[in-house]
Amino acid sequence: MGKSPDPRTREAALKRGIDLSGLRARQLAADDFLRFDYLLAMDQANLAALHEQRPADCPAHVGLFLDFAGHAEREVPDPYYGGEQGFDEVLDLVDVASRGLVEDIRRRLEAQPS
Repeated sequence: MGKSPDPRTREAALKRGIDLSGLRARQLAADDFLRFDYLLAMDQANLAALHEQRPADCPAHVGLFLDFAGHAEREVPDPYYGGEQGFDEVLDLVDVASRGLVEDIRRRLEAQPS
């Protein structure tokens, strides 16, 4: 914990104008289920762990990040043992899913009474 993203991830992101230098990993905290509206996992194993820890009264949306990408792929692949191209492909998936997530947030906000 406390580690920054893999240097290859940081490099691929920088090519896209995204600076990840301030990003650090951390463990999920129990109050995260109440603090955040979305808790998103990159794969089924992490999603199962989220569901195991999820309190019964959790209002947050708990799901897979790529559910917001709008295509059949459900899990973000681990590019760690592959080449540079794998990191670019993961960033492509993250970009599409991020746009879908923003659209979901926008729809939910628009649906709320004024």
